[in-house]
Amino acid sequence: MKKKIIFMTLAALLIGIFAMSAAAQMTTQVKGFAKDDSGKPIADAQVIMQSTESGRKYNLKTDKKGEFFSLGIQPGKYNFILMKDGQTIWQLNGLMVNLTGDNIVNFDMAKEKAAAAKQSGISDEERKKIEAAQKENTKIKGLNEKLNAARQAKEAGNVDQAIQLLQEATQMDPTKDILWASLADAYVAGQKYPEAIDAYSKAIAIAPTKGEYHNNLGQAYLKSNKVEEAIAEYNKAAQADPANAGTYYFNLGAVLTNKNKLEEANEAFDKAIAADPKKADAYYWKGVNMFAKATVDKAGKLVAPEGTAENLNKYLELAPDGKLAQGAKDLLASMGAQVQTSFGKEKTKKK
Repeated sequence: MKKKIIFMTLAALLIGIFAMSAAAQMTTQVKGFAKDDSGKPIADAQVIMQSTESGRKYNLKTDKKGEFFSLGIQPGKYNFILMKDGQTIWQLNGLMVNLTGDNIVNFDMAKEKAAAAKQSGISDEERKKIEAAQKENTKIKGLNEKLNAARQAKEAGNVDQAIQLLQEATQMDPTKDILWASLADAYVAGQKYPEAIDAYSKAIAIAPTKGEYHNNLGQAYLKSNKVEEAIAEYNKAAQADPANAGTYYFNLGAVLTNKNKLEEANEAFDKAIAADPKKADAYYWKGVNMFAKATVDKAGKLVAPEGTAENLNKYLELAPDGKLAQGAKDLLASMGAQVQTSFGKEKTKKK
């Protein structure tokens, strides 16, 4: 009786062992690769296998070669999802994983997208154009978000944050001049003038005909005490953007005035006036520079060069309430000249 019990127990154990062995044999392997449109491996991507029958999931990962492999997969029908950085790249549905064989599942994006485009009636060339446009739109959206965030940070006084955001934007797309120019503006706000000069230069290399970039580069050079370089950039600004040449030549005149190069400064102010006859400040500073060469005659009277009073009065005509108006009146008074209500007409005193 005891032998019979022992035999039955051994039989039960053997059945259990055979059952476990059979269950172990019910798994298989899956392998494959993931490549992008250009045939390059998609590394560190996630491959999710989900059974359409039981809902069970397997999470696999591609290596540096874009390959993935796993043992212990239960046979059945699966949906395969390829993901990268949380975004779904492609999905293959209803693939059979067999008990025997290699069970190769490849994500070849060039072939997959070409097949999908063919099925939809879109040529491969048209598909590539559509995808390129979609990528560009996505990139532009991201760049605009960076620009807006940087502007808000700069307005809030967080210049370093604005610089960091704009540096990231130039890394996303180094071909956009507006990104380099915005980064340069942020550097100027942070008093980082050498960095600003470099960024403005990159913006100009992309868009050499934008006068404002040359003008701003000139200002950055001036902040760095590189006067000759600043003068050259103001001239380039005026040549590149004639519509705003008045402003650029005025800036040039201001730099030359500060360097006490009064004749050259007045030549620049004349160019500013020629470009914009209503540039009031150009008349004022031209008059001031002329006044600096005034002499005193034998009678002790102050004699200013011809045209000094005319330029100061022209300023008052254009900007009677301007911030320099009182200065213009004081200079005219010191010369014994009359303040005029309009250029070329003397002010009439009430009796």
